[in-house]
Amino acid sequence: MLYQGRRYAFKKVQRMDPSSTQRGVRQFKTYMSIKLDQDDIQVLGNDANEIQQFYKKYCASMSQISEKRNFEEMARYYQVASALYEVLMDVTNNKVDPQVTRWAEMIEEKGRHFKNYKYNIIPLNFPGSSEAIVELPEIRGAIDAINVIDGLPMPHMSSVHRQGDKSIRDLLDWLSLAFGFQKSNVENQRENMVLLLANISTRTAAQERHPLVDSVNELWKKIFENYKSWCRYLHISYNIMISHDVTEHKKQQLKLLHIGLYLLIWGEASNVRFMPECLCYIFHHMAKQLHDMVDGNYFQPPPGFEEEGSFLKNVIEPIFKVLQKEAQKSRGGTAGHSAWRNYDDLNELFWSEKCFAKLKWPWDLTSDFFNQQGRGAARKPKTNFVEVRTFLHIFRSFDRMWIFFILAFQAMLIVSWSSSGSLSGITDGTVFRNVLSIFITAAFLNFIKVTLDILFTVQAWGSMEWTKILRYLLKFVVAIAWMIILPVTYSSSIKYPSGAGKILNSWIGNWYNQSVYNVAIVIYMIPNILAALFFLLPPLQNFMERSNSRVFVLLMWWIQPRLYVGRAMHEDILSILKYVFFWAVLLISKLAFSFYVEISPLIDPTKFILDQRVGNYEWHQIFPFLPRNLGVVITIWAPIILVYFMDVQIWYAIFSTAFGGVSGALSHVGEIRTLGMFRARFKSMPEAFSKCIAAKQREHAIKQNSFFCVWNSFINSLREEDFISDREKDILMAPSFSSNLSVIQWPPFLLASKIPAALHMALNSKEGDEHELIEKLKLDRDRYNAVIECYESLMIILNSLLLDSNDRSVVNEIDRKVTYSMTNKTFLEDFEMTEIGKVSATLANLLQLLKSEPINGGEERKIVNALQDFMEITTRDFMKDGQSILKDENERKQSFTNLNMNMIKDDFWREKFVRLHLLLTMKDSAMDVPTNLDARRRITFFTNSLFMKMPRAPHVHDMISFSVLTPYYNEEVLYSSYELNRKNEDGISILFYLQKIYPDEWNNFLERIGVDPDDEAAVKGRMDDIRLWASYRGQTLARTVRGMMYYRRALELQCYEDMINVEADLGGEEAARSKAIADIKFTYVVSCQLYGVHKASKDSREKGLYENILNLMLTYPALRIAYIDEKEVQLPNGKFEKQYYSVLVKGDDEEIYRIRLPGKPTDVGEGKPNNQNHAIVFTRGEALQAIDMNQDNYLEEAFKMRNLLEEFLITHGKSKPTILGVGEHIFTGSVSSLAWFMSNQETSFVTIGQRVLANPLKVRFHYGHPDVFDRLFHLTRGGISKASKVINLSEDIFAGFNSTLRRGNVTHHEYIQLGKGRDVGMNQISNFEAKVANGNGEQTLCRDIYRLGHRFDFYRMLSLYFTTVGFYFNSMVAVLTVYVFLYGRLYLVLSGLEKSILQDPNIQNIKPFENALATQSIFQLGMLLVLPMMMEVGLEKGFGRALAEFVIMQLQLAPVFFTFHLGTKTHYYGRTILHGGAKYRGTGRGFVVRHAKYAENYRMYSRSHFVKALELLILLVVYLAYGSSYRSSSLYLYVTVSIWFLVFCWLFAPFVFNPSCFEWHKTVDDWMDWWKWMGNRGGIGLAPEQSWEAWWMSEHDHLKNATIRSLLLEFIISLRFLIYQYGIVYHLHIVHENKSFLVYALSWLVIAVALVSLKVVSMGREKFVTRFQLVFRILKGIVFLILISLLVLLFVGFDLAIADVGASILAFIPTGWFILLIAQLCGPLFRRLIVEPLHTLCCPFGTGAACRGPCCAKFRQRTGAALHKMGPWDSIQEMARMYEYTMGLLIFVPIAVLSWFPFVSEFQTRLLFNQAFSRGLQISRILAGQNGSGTKRD
Repeated sequence: MLYQGRRYAFKKVQRMDPSSTQRGVRQFKTYMSIKLDQDDIQVLGNDANEIQQFYKKYCASMSQISEKRNFEEMARYYQVASALYEVLMDVTNNKVDPQVTRWAEMIEEKGRHFKNYKYNIIPLNFPGSSEAIVELPEIRGAIDAINVIDGLPMPHMSSVHRQGDKSIRDLLDWLSLAFGFQKSNVENQRENMVLLLANISTRTAAQERHPLVDSVNELWKKIFENYKSWCRYLHISYNIMISHDVTEHKKQQLKLLHIGLYLLIWGEASNVRFMPECLCYIFHHMAKQLHDMVDGNYFQPPPGFEEEGSFLKNVIEPIFKVLQKEAQKSRGGTAGHSAWRNYDDLNELFWSEKCFAKLKWPWDLTSDFFNQQGRGAARKPKTNFVEVRTFLHIFRSFDRMWIFFILAFQAMLIVSWSSSGSLSGITDGTVFRNVLSIFITAAFLNFIKVTLDILFTVQAWGSMEWTKILRYLLKFVVAIAWMIILPVTYSSSIKYPSGAGKILNSWIGNWYNQSVYNVAIVIYMIPNILAALFFLLPPLQNFMERSNSRVFVLLMWWIQPRLYVGRAMHEDILSILKYVFFWAVLLISKLAFSFYVEISPLIDPTKFILDQRVGNYEWHQIFPFLPRNLGVVITIWAPIILVYFMDVQIWYAIFSTAFGGVSGALSHVGEIRTLGMFRARFKSMPEAFSKCIAAKQREHAIKQNSFFCVWNSFINSLREEDFISDREKDILMAPSFSSNLSVIQWPPFLLASKIPAALHMALNSKEGDEHELIEKLKLDRDRYNAVIECYESLMIILNSLLLDSNDRSVVNEIDRKVTYSMTNKTFLEDFEMTEIGKVSATLANLLQLLKSEPINGGEERKIVNALQDFMEITTRDFMKDGQSILKDENERKQSFTNLNMNMIKDDFWREKFVRLHLLLTMKDSAMDVPTNLDARRRITFFTNSLFMKMPRAPHVHDMISFSVLTPYYNEEVLYSSYELNRKNEDGISILFYLQKIYPDEWNNFLERIGVDPDDEAAVKGRMDDIRLWASYRGQTLARTVRGMMYYRRALELQCYEDMINVEADLGGEEAARSKAIADIKFTYVVSCQLYGVHKASKDSREKGLYENILNLMLTYPALRIAYIDEKEVQLPNGKFEKQYYSVLVKGDDEEIYRIRLPGKPTDVGEGKPNNQNHAIVFTRGEALQAIDMNQDNYLEEAFKMRNLLEEFLITHGKSKPTILGVGEHIFTGSVSSLAWFMSNQETSFVTIGQRVLANPLKVRFHYGHPDVFDRLFHLTRGGISKASKVINLSEDIFAGFNSTLRRGNVTHHEYIQLGKGRDVGMNQISNFEAKVANGNGEQTLCRDIYRLGHRFDFYRMLSLYFTTVGFYFNSMVAVLTVYVFLYGRLYLVLSGLEKSILQDPNIQNIKPFENALATQSIFQLGMLLVLPMMMEVGLEKGFGRALAEFVIMQLQLAPVFFTFHLGTKTHYYGRTILHGGAKYRGTGRGFVVRHAKYAENYRMYSRSHFVKALELLILLVVYLAYGSSYRSSSLYLYVTVSIWFLVFCWLFAPFVFNPSCFEWHKTVDDWMDWWKWMGNRGGIGLAPEQSWEAWWMSEHDHLKNATIRSLLLEFIISLRFLIYQYGIVYHLHIVHENKSFLVYALSWLVIAVALVSLKVVSMGREKFVTRFQLVFRILKGIVFLILISLLVLLFVGFDLAIADVGASILAFIPTGWFILLIAQLCGPLFRRLIVEPLHTLCCPFGTGAACRGPCCAKFRQRTGAALHKMGPWDSIQEMARMYEYTMGLLIFVPIAVLSWFPFVSEFQTRLLFNQAFSRGLQISRILAGQNGSGTKRD
């Protein structure tokens, strides 16, 4: 039968694919051919009859099988029967008995249900199923509850007929018929609803007649909490109308109907799920329709909802089209945010009662909301908020902070300026009155803030309520009033005013009244005083903000605009006290430092400078009207002021480190951080385990066994992952099976060397010293117990091994004598201690043979001989009178030959053999076990976590259910053998790299698969295993899936333990029940967006991704894959339409659900959140963990998931959590030094950083890490991310913002951690930093930050600022400080003012000036992350280790790395706010062992780092050159050393951290590649990587969409480059100290001559280079001769010096760069100021730039061409190319010089990679050179 089956399978495959073109077909055919050849069976004539008989018997046996079987088992039976029938028909040529045909028809009829029906977790539609999961009482109860449709109006038969065979089985079927939901959506939500009810019911008390009433009520409350809040906010009645008069049964039915309705709406809403209040609106009206049907007892679907899919068509699609049109207006995210409405804008329309009148129900598609048709459609106004690109958002969102610091600075300046200059001076009346002037400043700043509010929201006034507009206008009026009142009353308080005060007094009369100003201040401060009082009464403040009473709304109207979100976010009083204390101490320290160090030292020098006459200028003075050296004062104070505002970030780093360290210590973080500490605490682990991880146990022995079960599973997982060897596993394992020993059996590592030590003590003991020996043994209890365990175990083993009764009697006699000797204390007299070593050795030899399973008779004979040796030595040598015990009475039958060899194969006995052998032979202490650092870290962390505070775990049956969701796009799933073995240009493959990075894990892997490391052929033959091993060490989906599936493995094990411990009699069904409970508690969905594309693709890589994902589903049956499927469907009118579906598959690509979508979801917003959103409907449970595909999990951490989920039931602060923050371990730290830096930085953030954010600061959000969401809370409030294009680029953090604004609570828990991969190469890290900086730039503009900044109290607002956008803004300010400082120095040195100050004999002490110059140190912020890093390493590994790692980081140039990325943050953050351009940047996540080309690095860092560094370099050179005559070199170095360091980092860090950058042949190749790239002409149609021109044009793309405001700001900033030329020309010898402005004008003449010469040559090249080559050469010669003549004339006639030439170059290079910048700005400015207004006038539709019609496209094309012809663009481009050549050469020359020296390359390799890889790299090159197989590059 088997042969015929194989034969038919081979024929069928050959028929389907004769050419073997599909993947895997050839391998299948080969396998089948081999099997058929091996069978070698001759087909006999009666085979057909035999097969028919077999088929009949099989069918008959099936008819006797109960169908109340496992669903999958029954399906398998019917599949086998079908396959047998196919084989039978083939063998008999379709001629079978009629009885066989009848059997086949019957099987087909019965099996149709099994073939067609697919299910996800619960086979709900399988009647009579006895699957273990269906047999669970909670599942059965939930199914029964939703199946109750009694009392509901039923549809007419005609309605049912229209729906086909769809019958009404439960409430969801009824809802589907009533509202036209899709069948797949109904099936999906049916299972979702059943699982929710079932899981909640395990924790709620059941009532006798209504077991699910509490479960339904709890689910009801969670689902409709947001809906009810929305109704109360809008002052409308709920449409969930359940009468109190109905029975409890009817109430439950109606509640389930409404829950089902909401879930069905949500399940089909697609992108509308991001608009939670829109869903509330839809539900509100559909609930009314539902109530009308139920209350009227008449089933009548609303018009248009009769057919399946009508809900999607009539309700969701219209809104989706609006979203789609708005997304198109964004032009891929390049349009300004104010030009289109995002998800938040559209959702917030439903925060107003006006939505009911505008949109109606069903949708009024003619309303302004839906009217998006036609080019003339007016732009719709934004809602409540407008995202405007400006840095002023920083002030507007955090105005209270800026006002506080500005007023504090003013007050400190006034006090310092007073005569006393100390804080005590404030007691002086005059000083105090002057300090009170800060309220005038406050009024002015408030006026600015109110003005910004109006300017920034005016585009939203079209959709805003009139009360909000009135509030803005009244605020503006009041601000103006206070700007008048306070200055006037202040001037009246001064007796003898001067200046402005004198003028004001002249207006109001000469009267003096101090009290008026004081009264004005009191009145002005009343709102702040009231706010402070409310701040101290958070419950009252929360009540007032949350209240929807119109009285309270009116009272709160002035304080803050009424919004649906951002209300009642204030914490409990204890939390408030904690973070107020944090900030109070910090602010006091910061202000004291600023007063005494930054401000006070400069007061006296400033006064002196102001009193001096204006210095002698060495140029034509720019500001002749500036009196009293104000220019000097400004240049000195400007950087100090910037440092004053920036250094709060430094203070925050210091205090967060201190508080985080203390908090971590109090939380027991790092208490167990070494193996020694672990061993010392191991014996207390079972007790600790029973208190937290294990459910409540009855006995100590059960506690210990439960712990050992978990511990052994943990150790086994370490072995499976190859972190430990077989021997290490045996040493770490605890006994798996209970024994009858009199002592506790601890793992062998605790008992290591105990037995050898005891043997040594016994060997040295003398007769009569038994008591002393026993006491010595008891000094170490472990040693004493180990001796007892060994002896008792040996007796048990021998008695079980020996089958002969005589042999066992010998053993018993020995045992009797030993017992007798020990009792009478004659052991040393009765036994020969000198022979004890031989006894131990022979026993060890016996155990070695026993633990190695015998494979033949020879091995068995060795065991017999070893046993006989042991018994002889024991009785004849060791025992003094034991000769008589051992004697053979039968000459032919020898003793100890009849052994029970079967026990050797039993796991129970093998474990005993291994353990006893280890105890006997381990002579070392095993202190270094395990040797792998990751294994040590995991063991110590798990041990430490058991002693940390965590909730007690419930039984698995009672735990909170959860899902894991992983978005996946196109990354690696599993490395292919080609990828692993492909060598880069250095001859290094990924596999080789991994073998050198993880040598111990590679050896453990080979040991596990049983392959000799020296057998290369055998190693290559296990490539599938190697692929897995390598993939589990990369950032692959396979690693993530394996890690997440540990949850299920842990739950199954824990559930099994729960059932064993409660001693429930389940009839041997414990395993099946454990799997069933794990199914309802855990779901894992991977959202593979392109799975369908990969499946249909012919590309080998994409096909490989599909097959690897398919293999993952086969490996992990519980894994589910969701993807977006695209199909082209022909409509009834003959046209084709693309339709999109959200599909869920499992197993062998078995499709479970297919839910149609209104359109392509990823077209509307960012990709990742939409990928998450389409798959979130397939998740289950009450919690949801968001996991990225570069994360990992560990089995031992999965055991603690029950504890973590219990946190949702515990109140933290004011409420229960809605997001549980989880710790992380960065597992990529060992890849390279860069990876180590990034790992340390990330580790400090995810540990100490988030610890402080959560407690005490209460501002932790969601950061894209493995946080766990309250699923029901978030699915009703917009999901787990936001998806608007560009503004939500950092989509994850917005989930935290949204949760907090909606009164959620985010906590952080460190007793559990997951793995996380980070980028490991320089360019990868830079892309990541750029992406995060882009995201923070967009966050600065967003409404969430604005609302949090205003709705938080002052202290939480400070926490929010300095931990989100403030960090990036302060990084930018730190860099800006350098520019302000150096340009100030440039002004002083070129103007001659610094010279006159430093040489002024009246100034005796210049130290304050020197301190002022060097106050800022640029790598303060660059190395800021080192503080929390060191603290966390100190907590977890010890402070000695922290100090050592800090030193190593310095040696590996960590300051260079961090300082470089300070520039990355600054560049991309600033550019994003000014011009936009934020985008997702793929980082690759691979192993970086490749060398990046010089051209690649130049393209990547030219604008962000190189240009800025060269500007600073020129500033430093000019400052040095023109100040060296009067300034000491030590002062110069003191002032500029940190800036020189910055310049070095920004110029050369990409090359220092670029592998093989300083190898000569690489340097030559890089030069050729860069030179070729620079020379390639023609930028149109070429990629930036191919041509410099294409790259140059792409670098200006961000300017094309910039606003006029940002372009003008760029122009103003660019003016700084003119100061070089202006200052230097007056220092040239040729000008003879002439300070006339004419000198500067003549310098522009020189530039004009140079530009004209360049243009002449450029035009000559265009016109003559092809036809008149000679003419072109003559033209160039003439130009050259003219320029030389002019130069000679200047030298001879005008005293031009050689130094003047160098100085002129320094002067004119910045000017040329200024010209280039202005030229780049002219195009966009011309288009904005001239072309677009003309465009709007000429456009027939009146939309101008927004029009996409053909006429407007032609207009844009023609104006662009005309503009290109008008301007000197070719010359500008050539000039830019010349600058790029110069910059490239300046940077490249040092690299080329260093490449000459081989030791530089070796040093760099050691710097970048660990020692093993460096050594392996060198060896591979040597071998390649020796055997001649290597190329030149190798």
